[in-house]
Amino acid sequence: MGCVRIRGMVANSLDHDLKGELEFLADTGAIYTVIPKGVAERLKLKESGKRKSGTGSGVVELPVSEAFLSINGEGVTSLVAIGGEDMPVLLGVTTLELLGLRVDPVNGKLKPLDLLIM
Repeated sequence: MGCVRIRGMVANSLDHDLKGELEFLADTGAIYTVIPKGVAERLKLKESGKRKSGTGSGVVELPVSEAFLSINGEGVTSLVAIGGEDMPVLLGVTTLELLGLRVDPVNGKLKPLDLLIM
């Protein structure tokens, strides 16, 4: 697993004018991207369901929504979990793969992912 800190933009998937900048921890151990509840409320994200997720404190059930995320000029709509204000802001592997990015823990950067179509 690897972790890298990166700044990025998150927006309402239907109205990109509702947006904000966040510092994400790109974490290959996290399946979903996690954003704070306050950010989700400011962006007027609509909850579309809930997902169970393991944390250091045990299993929690978090609401999920769709959001548009842009990292290094590449953008994609992705499922995001809406975490509590005390949870880290994570860029999960699902969003990383949709963006065509991978974590390079040696250099502390995100790099293009070699995509395989089989």
